[in-house]
Amino acid sequence: MRIERITASDHKRGRVLVFLADGACLKVTEQELLDFGLRAGDELDEATLGRLKDAAGVSDVKARAADLVGRRAMSRHDLERKLRDKGASEAEARYAAEWMEAIGAINDADYAAVLARHCAQMSYGPGRVREKLREKGVPRELWDDALDTLPDPAEQIDRFLASKLRGGEADEAAKRRLTGALVRRGFSWGDIRAAWNRLGAEMSEE
Repeated sequence: MRIERITASDHKRGRVLVFLADGACLKVTEQELLDFGLRAGDELDEATLGRLKDAAGVSDVKARAADLVGRRAMSRHDLERKLRDKGASEAEARYAAEWMEAIGAINDADYAAVLARHCAQMSYGPGRVREKLREKGVPRELWDDALDTLPDPAEQIDRFLASKLRGGEADEAAKRRLTGALVRRGFSWGDIRAAWNRLGAEMSEE
């Protein structure tokens, strides 16, 4: 297949458009341009064209991965899922995620710690943090270190109740409502009950 012309993309930096005689346009990077020694007028045999398309596909997925990670922190699992959602094959998504991991752009241990701190700022407890870690696909072996960065649940619950009660006392309906809110935030029944006990307002087992 003959290369008719090669031009730089007007819309994406580092992208090169390779126009072929059959009307097709390959979107490659400057790296493929150098690696394959592409020039207008060159004839590409079927095997070379296939390798060029494969290389261009991988580069495109890597660029998408860098763009996604540049927008916000994420786990490797999340990155691979988002790349597949955007049309990458499982192999391409895995390769791009491995590459991002190798250059230090993603790190599941660091991400787990960041996620735990964010949850703590939202006044979430250990249970909710575990849910988030599971949801984001963070490997189970990294959970404990992330959970160790959380504040003492007792202090979090005491702060929450103090902000809601404002020095007043809670009737049974208020206790149930606030207890339900704390459970949904990921705090254990034992820690919640202990907090009410510290306030002199024991909770029933119901």
